Amino acid sequence: MTVHTPKPMVPAAGVPFLTHQLARARAAGVEHIVLATSYLAEVFEPYFGDGSSLGLHLEYVTEVDPLGTGGAIRNVASRLRSGPDEPVLIFNGDILTGLDIKALVDTHETSGADVSLHLTRVEDPRAFGLVPTDPNGRVTAFLEKPQTPEEIVTDQINAGAYVFRRSVIDTIPAGRPVSVERETFPGLLADGAHLQGMVDSTYWLDLGTPQAFVRGSADLVLGRAPSPAVPGRRGERLVLDGAEVAADAKLTGGTVVGAGAVVGAGARIEGSTVLAGAVVEAGAVVTDSLIGERARIGARTVLHGAVVGDGAEVGADNELRDGVRIWCDARIPDCAVRFSSDQ
Repeated sequence: MTVHTPKPMVPAAGVPFLTHQLARARAAGVEHIVLATSYLAEVFEPYFGDGSSLGLHLEYVTEVDPLGTGGAIRNVASRLRSGPDEPVLIFNGDILTGLDIKALVDTHETSGADVSLHLTRVEDPRAFGLVPTDPNGRVTAFLEKPQTPEEIVTDQINAGAYVFRRSVIDTIPAGRPVSVERETFPGLLADGAHLQGMVDSTYWLDLGTPQAFVRGSADLVLGRAPSPAVPGRRGERLVLDGAEVAADAKLTGGTVVGAGAVVGAGARIEGSTVLAGAVVEAGAVVTDSLIGERARIGARTVLHGAVVGDGAEVGADNELRDGVRIWCDARIPDCAVRFSSDQ
């Protein structure tokens, strides 16, 4: 998915995922945004320009070497316009959320916090950083990815959106990698800083896996995840301009068909993303999968939970299931594969 495209620019519900974050920030009253970029940084500015099409003023700062989550924040400090005691809103670039952005800023200002964090609750917190709070919402600890039952003291996790007091950003060490989760936040807490948590349990999804990314795109199309940037009416399908879909093809579950893509007769596509210029031939069945740009899926082929890279070709009468990835520009002949990733 990210060989040719950085994750924030992979299309979700018809537009680069970052578009949804920018549009929601603008709807909350944000006007100036600095993008901290690293991998394939050169693709962001040609697409978004100065941000005027979204009603924003965008600036870009590129990390020569990856600086981590905290280092990235410190690296853009010179571009921020806020005064020392004014708030700076920060988003992770791979989180799809229905967070009430204004409420997070209000919580920060009314509590007098140095840093405020969006927290959400999850059933299984082992893959995330736990953030317990006292009865007033003040953060008491940071517990990174606990594994034992004794370590799981709360179901509240760091949801990847923060408000910093501007002066706090200047205390982050410059010019070296820094983890905001493992170094900055625990260090501030140890120094007696006020870190406030706001639990907002609206829609939240970490797009850290291909399956999660596909699900997030479908949820945007279905209207489960909020965004003013979805380019069309929400529903079972989103077919972009220039795409060709056969009259008897069935598209459901928030499926997206990108510009110039082709879906053949009798094909069935559910909860999937078909990127620009891709072809799904007659009778193919595609479920919870992503088909890259210019890829081709042969007639009667079955995909379930698969990712097919840009330009790849999967011949007719194949079956790919359960997390199979096909590399960009790979070629699979007709009737060659009937297996899942655990076989």
